[in-house]
Amino acid sequence: MKKTLIFSVFFIISSTIFSQSWKIYPYTPAGSLISFPIDEGRHSAEPTEWWYTIGHLTGDSTGNHYSYMLTYFYYPVGIFDGFRILNISNDDIGLFFDETKALTYNVLATDSVYIEAEIFLGGTETWYNKIDTLGNSLPFEYEISASATNGSLNLEYDALKPPLILADSGFLYQGYTDYTYYYSQTKNAVSGIITFDGITESVSGTSWIDRQYGTFNPSSGQEYEWFCIQLSNGMDINVWNIFTSDDEIPDTLTFKILSAYVDDTTQYTTSDFEIERLKYAYMPDSLMCYSQKWRITSVVNNIDIVISTLHSDYEVQLPFRFYEGSTTIAGTVDGNNVTGIGFAELLHSYERPDMTMTNTLMWNVATPLTWQLNNPDDGNPLKYDLEYSIDNQQTFLLIDSQLIDTLYYWNTTPLLEGDTCWIKITGYSIDTTLTNSIITKLIVNNSSLVNEIRNQRSVFIYPNPTTGQFTIKGENIQRIEVADINGKIIYSSMHHQTNLSIDLGVLPKGMYFVKVTTDLETIVKKLILE
Repeated sequence: MKKTLIFSVFFIISSTIFSQSWKIYPYTPAGSLISFPIDEGRHSAEPTEWWYTIGHLTGDSTGNHYSYMLTYFYYPVGIFDGFRILNISNDDIGLFFDETKALTYNVLATDSVYIEAEIFLGGTETWYNKIDTLGNSLPFEYEISASATNGSLNLEYDALKPPLILADSGFLYQGYTDYTYYYSQTKNAVSGIITFDGITESVSGTSWIDRQYGTFNPSSGQEYEWFCIQLSNGMDINVWNIFTSDDEIPDTLTFKILSAYVDDTTQYTTSDFEIERLKYAYMPDSLMCYSQKWRITSVVNNIDIVISTLHSDYEVQLPFRFYEGSTTIAGTVDGNNVTGIGFAELLHSYERPDMTMTNTLMWNVATPLTWQLNNPDDGNPLKYDLEYSIDNQQTFLLIDSQLIDTLYYWNTTPLLEGDTCWIKITGYSIDTTLTNSIITKLIVNNSSLVNEIRNQRSVFIYPNPTTGQFTIKGENIQRIEVADINGKIIYSSMHHQTNLSIDLGVLPKGMYFVKVTTDLETIVKKLILE
């Protein structure tokens, strides 16, 4: 019995030591160019560097759910060494405060993380390793103290996972020509004191730390969308999409980056993933529009998750405008349900569609309707609706909807040679937040199709689209049949008249085909029930 007990204790201690084998200084992950604690400090050879952390906290007294972002930049401008950004929010009610201030560093250690920053027109803020009773640094444990006009943080961090080393070595190229050294500490236990909106209380929760140094600089105009993701299955993910100046997202690791911490022994970086943006939101002044909901999929680990911001207006104003806010996550990984929390940092703003129709005034019906999107954006694939008017833009009738291409053959046009019409093209985002329309006047020119179309003008169906009731007008109508898109006949009738009213309001909405047989011909027309 004693031997069993001793073995059990030994096993527990050994397992704990093994699982925490990374929590030592010095520590260099296998294959990494990054070592700890030295690379937690300032890199004097690199022009740009920042220490970034976000967190989710719960108030011990109020139960309030807070989130925050704190970043110290080394980026000398004038008499200042850089700047600090501090955001704090109450996510339960969407109350958000942000403050950006220039700073000088009283201390910026090069052998470990030890920051003592003198905030312009403010106090002194610090970020450094915790110290044991012998004066030794505690590996991956920190104390952070920062204060702004509307709130302050006094927090202790204790890393729960080894660092995530991006691209395996910690070195990668980002954007066109820039490089960065990069690691993340994806989950830290947090405790301490928060003051926000007049309330001071003890808090606890978790955080994320991002560290970058090199030539990549968010202030340079390279727009991106970044996400940190902490999932309930223990997996953490760091995601980047960087946009070119033409708003494209090249399918390469320099512009698309997904780095994942799977467990203590498994990490990877890939560009084999996709982001589908599901929602957008304008800021209150309508000058900036950011995406707000995303679906991320990857064949690696069979990831399929949806990220949603908690509040759409968490925008930082300085040193430039960008969104920074807390997110929730739900979906599946390897077929298993997961939930999670995270943060989104968004520097890319979206525009309303700017379109130009390329058809000339005299339009040949044998040629397609074509238009050009002048501001294409890989982050916002558009759909288009086409409408036409023959009453000088008083009313518009639908031609087709939810088109993806910017070209459309209007083979069922009712227009004849010499007719004047106005074509309306409406482009819109998936959630219609970003919408714009253009209207172009066209006059039908002679073509080989005119005679064929003139023959089919002997039968009219209106209104079309319809909510159910419509009229068929023609000469010597003999028979009418209505079929669904599968070809199934759902209405049939024999007639000998020129005007006929039909009500199909009991049928499901969608597209149908009306076959009209006269004493001279058989004509099939499309009918839309809406």
